[in-house]
Amino acid sequence: MTQLPELARELIDGKNFATVCTIEADGAPQASIVWVTRDGDDVLFSTVRGRRKASNLEADPRISVLVTDSASGYQYAEIRGVAEITDDPTGALIHELAQKYTGQPFNLPPGQKRVIVRVRPAHVVSYDD
Repeated sequence: MTQLPELARELIDGKNFATVCTIEADGAPQASIVWVTRDGDDVLFSTVRGRRKASNLEADPRISVLVTDSASGYQYAEIRGVAEITDDPTGALIHELAQKYTGQPFNLPPGQKRVIVRVRPAHVVSYDD
Protein backbone atom coordinates (compact mmCIF):
# COMPACT_ATOMS: atom_id res chain seq x y z
CA MET A 1 0.00 0.00 0.00
CA THR A 2 1.15 3.53 -0.81
CA GLN A 3 0.90 6.42 1.63
CA LEU A 4 -0.94 9.54 0.57
CA PRO A 5 1.20 12.68 0.27
CA GLU A 6 0.12 15.72 2.30
CA LEU A 7 -1.49 17.44 -0.72
CA ALA A 8 -3.69 14.40 -1.40
CA ARG A 9 -4.75 14.31 2.26
CA GLU A 10 -5.62 18.02 2.21
CA LEU A 11 -7.63 17.71 -1.00
CA ILE A 12 -9.58 14.69 0.25
CA ASP A 13 -10.20 16.30 3.64
CA GLY A 14 -11.54 19.48 1.97
CA LYS A 15 -14.89 19.97 0.24
CA ASN A 16 -13.43 18.93 -3.10
CA PHE A 17 -15.31 16.66 -5.47
CA ALA A 18 -13.62 13.55 -6.85
CA THR A 19 -13.96 11.82 -10.18
CA VAL A 20 -13.80 8.06 -9.92
CA CYS A 21 -12.99 6.01 -13.01
CA THR A 22 -13.91 2.35 -13.22
CA ILE A 23 -13.71 -0.20 -16.02
CA GLU A 24 -16.80 -1.39 -17.89
CA ALA A 25 -17.19 -5.04 -18.90
CA ASP A 26 -16.12 -4.14 -22.46
CA GLY A 27 -12.96 -2.42 -21.17
CA ALA A 28 -14.25 1.13 -21.64
CA PRO A 29 -13.68 3.67 -18.87
CA GLN A 30 -16.66 4.95 -16.85
CA ALA A 31 -16.39 8.15 -14.76
CA SER A 32 -18.56 9.50 -11.94
CA ILE A 33 -18.36 12.49 -9.61
CA VAL A 34 -18.49 11.58 -5.90
CA TRP A 35 -17.99 12.96 -2.40
CA VAL A 36 -14.92 11.51 -0.65
CA THR A 37 -13.30 11.18 2.74
CA ARG A 38 -10.32 9.31 4.18
CA ASP A 39 -9.64 6.56 6.65
CA GLY A 40 -5.89 6.86 7.13
CA ASP A 41 -4.50 6.49 3.61
CA ASP A 42 -7.62 4.81 2.21
CA VAL A 43 -10.10 6.88 0.20
CA LEU A 44 -13.78 6.23 0.92
CA PHE A 45 -16.95 7.08 -0.97
CA SER A 46 -20.54 5.92 -0.88
CA THR A 47 -22.72 4.60 -3.67
CA VAL A 48 -25.79 2.47 -4.20
CA ARG A 49 -25.51 -1.25 -4.85
CA GLY A 50 -26.30 -1.90 -8.50
CA ARG A 51 -25.10 1.44 -9.85
CA ARG A 52 -22.61 1.20 -12.71
CA LYS A 53 -19.55 2.11 -10.64
CA ALA A 54 -20.43 -0.49 -8.00
CA SER A 55 -21.16 -3.17 -10.59
CA ASN A 56 -17.97 -2.34 -12.48
CA LEU A 57 -15.91 -2.57 -9.28
CA GLU A 58 -17.45 -5.90 -8.32
CA ALA A 59 -16.30 -7.28 -11.68
CA ASP A 60 -12.91 -5.49 -11.74
CA PRO A 61 -11.79 -3.68 -8.55
CA ARG A 62 -9.19 -1.46 -10.26
CA ILE A 63 -10.02 2.22 -9.82
CA SER A 64 -8.66 5.72 -10.23
CA VAL A 65 -9.79 8.61 -8.02
CA LEU A 66 -8.96 12.16 -9.15
CA VAL A 67 -9.49 14.93 -6.57
CA THR A 68 -9.13 18.50 -7.82
CA ASP A 69 -8.90 21.60 -5.64
CA SER A 70 -12.23 23.43 -6.08
CA ALA A 71 -10.49 26.79 -5.58
CA SER A 72 -7.72 26.08 -8.09
CA GLY A 73 -8.01 23.44 -10.76
CA TYR A 74 -4.22 23.38 -10.89
CA GLN A 75 -3.86 21.35 -7.70
CA TYR A 76 -4.87 17.72 -7.84
CA ALA A 77 -4.15 14.22 -6.65
CA GLU A 78 -4.81 11.02 -8.54
CA ILE A 79 -5.04 7.86 -6.47
CA ARG A 80 -4.94 4.55 -8.33
CA GLY A 81 -5.63 1.35 -6.52
CA VAL A 82 -8.00 -1.45 -5.76
CA ALA A 83 -11.49 -1.00 -4.36
CA GLU A 84 -13.16 -3.04 -1.65
CA ILE A 85 -16.95 -2.84 -1.31
CA THR A 86 -18.81 -3.35 1.98
CA ASP A 87 -22.46 -2.95 2.85
CA ASP A 88 -23.52 0.21 4.70
CA PRO A 89 -27.05 -0.71 5.86
CA THR A 90 -27.56 2.46 7.92
CA GLY A 91 -26.02 4.77 5.31
CA ALA A 92 -23.55 6.02 7.90
CA LEU A 93 -20.95 7.10 5.33
CA ILE A 94 -23.37 8.99 3.06
CA HIS A 95 -24.71 10.82 6.12
CA GLU A 96 -21.14 11.76 7.14
CA LEU A 97 -20.33 12.92 3.61
CA ALA A 98 -23.54 14.96 3.32
CA GLN A 99 -22.65 16.81 6.53
CA LYS A 100 -19.14 17.48 5.21
CA TYR A 101 -20.23 18.74 1.79
CA THR A 102 -23.62 20.36 2.46
CA GLY A 103 -23.92 20.77 6.22
CA GLN A 104 -27.28 18.97 5.97
CA PRO A 105 -28.40 15.42 6.69
CA PHE A 106 -28.76 13.10 3.71
CA ASN A 107 -32.29 12.16 2.69
CA LEU A 108 -31.81 8.41 2.43
CA PRO A 109 -34.64 6.91 0.34
CA PRO A 110 -36.37 3.94 2.02
CA GLY A 111 -34.97 0.60 0.93
CA GLN A 112 -31.90 2.07 -0.77
CA LYS A 113 -28.94 -0.31 -0.36
CA ARG A 114 -25.84 1.84 0.20
CA VAL A 115 -22.30 0.50 0.08
CA ILE A 116 -18.93 1.89 1.11
CA VAL A 117 -16.17 1.80 -1.47
CA ARG A 118 -12.71 1.74 0.12
CA VAL A 119 -9.84 2.51 -2.23
CA ARG A 120 -6.47 1.21 -1.12
CA PRO A 121 -3.83 3.33 -2.88
CA ALA A 122 -1.22 1.55 -5.00
CA HIS A 123 0.05 4.62 -6.87
CA VAL A 124 -0.45 8.35 -6.18
CA VAL A 125 0.36 11.33 -8.38
CA SER A 126 -0.15 14.85 -7.06
CA TYR A 127 0.47 18.27 -8.52
CA ASP A 128 0.70 21.56 -6.67
CA ASP A 129 1.05 24.63 -8.91
